[in-house]
Parts: sequence; C-alpha cells; structure tokens
Amino acid sequence: MSTNGTLIASISGVRGIVGDGLDPSVLVRYAGAYGSWCYERAQSEERAPLVVVGRDARPSGEACAQIVIGTLRGMGCDVLDIGLASTPTVEMAVLDNNAAGGIILSASHNPEEWNALKLLNEKGEFLTPEQGDTIIDRADASDASPVRYGDLGSYTTRDALPDHIDAILALDLIDPQKIAATNLSVVVDGINSVGGIALPRLLHRLGVAEDNVHCLNCEPTGQFAHPAEPRPAHLTELTNAVPELGADLGLAVDPDADRLALVDDQGRFVLEELTQVLAADFLWQHRKGPFVTNLSSSRAIEDVAAKHDQSVYRSAVGEINVVQRMYEVDAVLGGEGNGGVIVPDLHYGRDALAGTAFVLQHLAETGQPLSALHDALPHYAMVKDKLPLPDLPPERLLTELGHEYEEADTSTIDGLKINFPDRWVHMRPSNTEPILRVYAEAPTEDEAQALADRFKTELRDLIEALEAA
Repeated sequence: MSTNGTLIASISGVRGIVGDGLDPSVLVRYAGAYGSWCYERAQSEERAPLVVVGRDARPSGEACAQIVIGTLRGMGCDVLDIGLASTPTVEMAVLDNNAAGGIILSASHNPEEWNALKLLNEKGEFLTPEQGDTIIDRADASDASPVRYGDLGSYTTRDALPDHIDAILALDLIDPQKIAATNLSVVVDGINSVGGIALPRLLHRLGVAEDNVHCLNCEPTGQFAHPAEPRPAHLTELTNAVPELGADLGLAVDPDADRLALVDDQGRFVLEELTQVLAADFLWQHRKGPFVTNLSSSRAIEDVAAKHDQSVYRSAVGEINVVQRMYEVDAVLGGEGNGGVIVPDLHYGRDALAGTAFVLQHLAETGQPLSALHDALPHYAMVKDKLPLPDLPPERLLTELGHEYEEADTSTIDGLKINFPDRWVHMRPSNTEPILRVYAEAPTEDEAQALADRFKTELRDLIEALEAA
C-alpha cells in the first residue's frame, strides 16, 4: 500500500478525499494507466477494449466519472457507462459484456467526501496484487499511451441492473414463488445510495409485494443519512422501524451495496459477521463443498460448518485474496465478515443482492422467523479497533510481536493472528486507511475489548521500545 496525503493506493484500488488528495489530475493518471493496460491486454487477447464504468451516488461521482470516462476513451477504450450501479452489478456487467475490465467509482464505507477508483479485470474481479502493483507503478510513472484522434474509444450507456437481477433469479436455489407465498415484509435502508435503487427492485422480483417493501434513505442523493458503514450504532432508524412496522426483517447496505447487514423481526441487529454464516447454513442444506473467508471473520462459520460436516479455509483480508483461495479449493461459497457473500455460481465478488436472495429463500424454506434463525446461530462478540500507523514499518512491528508468541497458535498470512482456545486477536495494516487494524473475538464483548486493549498496549509498548532503540 502507498499513501500520499489522503490518497491511498492498494489492492483495493485508489481512494482519497476529493479535492484533498483525489483531484482530477490523479483521476487522469490512474484511469490513464489502467486504460492503457486494459487496451494493451485486449489487443493481445483479441477482444474489444471495452471497460464498464459504474458509480455509487456520492456527490462527486458524476464529475469524477466524466473525467475517468473521457480518459479511458483517450486511451482507446470503449466505455459502457451503467451510471448509478452497485459494485456487484458492475462486476456482473463486465462478465455479461465480455469486457476487458471495469471501474467502480465508490469509496465503499468511507464518508461522502471520499471517492475511489475500484479496478476490475476481465473476469469482473478485483485486480490481483500483481496486477494492482502494475497499475500503481504505471500511474506513478505517468505511463499511459493515448491513441490518435481516429482511434478514440466509443461511449454507450445502459441499465445493467435487470441483467444482474435476472441472473440471481436464475440460480437453481432461488424460487420467487416460494418466497412470495411467505408474504414477507421487508425494510430497506439504502444509505441514500445505489442500494436504495437495487434492493427494492430485487425484492419485487423475488416476490415481495410492493406494499411490503418499506424504504428508508432510498433516494440516491449521496448525502448519507448516517455513517456509511452498516454497524449497529449507525442503524438505529432501521432497528426501530422493523418492529414498529411489523416487518419480518431489515436490510442495510454500504454505499456500493456489496456488504449486507440484517435486522431480525424483533429489531435486533444481526452482526454483519453472521451474514455469510446464514448464507452458508442455507447453501449447505442443498449443496456440499468448501467455504472460504478471511482471517478476520468470526469463528462462527467453523461452528456451522461442523454441523454440516464441511470445511472452511482462511485467506488474507481483501476480496481478491478470498476469491483466489476459493478457486484453489473449488469453494461453493465464500465471503467476508463485513457482510460480504460471494456466490461463485453468479460471479466472484461480494454481492449484497445475492446475499439478500439467499436469506429470503432460507426464511421461505424453514418457515421460521429471522429471530429464530438468529438465535440458533453461534454467538461471539467481536471488537474492531485500530491504532494509527507509526513511522515504523508495520511488518517489522508485527514480526517483533510474533516472536513473543512463538509457542502460540499463530498465522502470518496477513499481519499477525493469534488464536487462543476460545478467542483470537488479529492485527494487520489496513488496505484502505493509514491505520493498523486490531480485531478481537471472544465469548463476551467485555472480554473481546479487553483482548483488543491488551494487544494495543503491547503494540504501543513495542513501538516505544523500537523507536528508542
């Protein structure tokens, strides 16, 4: 990961505060490097140099998209502009249109003053670390290859959401008639972005009656009604609305709708760690096979896997790392504990729409309320804490700490994870912010916080010792 002020370039793309790090010249530099890379690869593969571009609803999106689209065309790329679209919709559109790549303009859970270029390859997947490094190096070197005026790329527009929804309904596990028969009532918190467009349309197609879809913050103004990450403290409007309306569940997403959080019929927040667990519990009743998640996700998935006699594999944090591990073990499902569900029969990307379909089908088939399914899941408490990154390389810091726990059950796939009999702590540099993430899970919240606090203290003491040396 490289940083320059608020500009952060990493495996997750390039993001920053608009006008304070992420300015037009930066957009041109990165879109130019990426566009040239796509054009050259398309030429070598004898495919059209088509790039799909979509964006979430944040206020800077349209202006940033115009800069990016113009730059891509200047590199010879044809552009399919699908406008306001979720991240998984862009990913699906890359596959559906045999494109050379795709760009999503979205800073995900960051506040609305942020924006980002999230870059996809021809498989509609986030770039591999090697591909990402190539783009960063080319952007740093201003290495772009504009074409002559007669070779400028073309420009077309379309709404890609219907194709995305059609593909979800075509999954053999999804039965809209069975869902319709349950007469579910659903509350959607669209965080004033693309989820507020996509989820109601999906719900109608899944068989939820129009009068039973209740929308909160579904106007795509980009002026987020609450902090963008779908966490309990940010979703009190939704947790209050579900029981007040007598609804069966609530759905919450982040601004680009690749993460899904749930509220049960009693108005209780279902930890986003459990979204992938619910999806796996549903899928394993129909199809057996491995599951892949990242090191920072709850051990609840192992508990549910044991019930179904299935295997769970762990990867480094970052969607592409989960995806690559899914390929390696031929996983039937994957995800991340931030509310991400990856359905390989659809595409290899986190997809809140697919997750929603799985949850509704699970409710329809069990005939149980979400509260009952929620209560039946393993329950752990997780604390997601952080420390500012010191001047010391984080790899050195975590390596030194690891030496102190050589006799413990540890993993260094991604930072340092230390497993204890009934709890764990995971410390790693963030892919998207200049911080060290400190995640801890334990039987109770107090115990999880105490574990996180313990290791934050150990890290601070180690920083002081290393800086004094």
